[in-house]
Amino acid sequence: MTTQGARTAGRGGRGDLFDPRCPTRQLLDRIGTKWTSMAVKTLADAAPDEVRFAELRRRMPGVSQKMLSVTLRNLTRDGLVSRRVEPTVPPRVFYRLTGLGLSLEVALAGLRTWAEEHMTEINRAGEAADREVDEG
Repeated sequence: MTTQGARTAGRGGRGDLFDPRCPTRQLLDRIGTKWTSMAVKTLADAAPDEVRFAELRRRMPGVSQKMLSVTLRNLTRDGLVSRRVEPTVPPRVFYRLTGLGLSLEVALAGLRTWAEEHMTEINRAGEAADREVDEG
């Protein structure tokens, strides 16, 4: 993709996934993480209600406070999540999916379903490959 093509993709045009500068590729890097998928799922389950930061962290086993903060900051920056702060001491911070975020959840739900349906096959293939390496 040319530089002009990268600018066009950033304005709603189609990009070139194989170009490292392509906004589509960069977006897929951001939304393709396990923490993004879990955060979007957790917020979708609560929709249309908001979820406090501490509650999100409780519902996402294994996520660190820092990783959840980075994930939510990126989702908010991309317009997928809205953030509301109540000016209390300490501040209470709430998150919810935007309409765009809800549309992402539809796509991620399909991917999760595929993974759940094919995990046994994937595990078997991995185990077979490991045996080949061990025997080889």
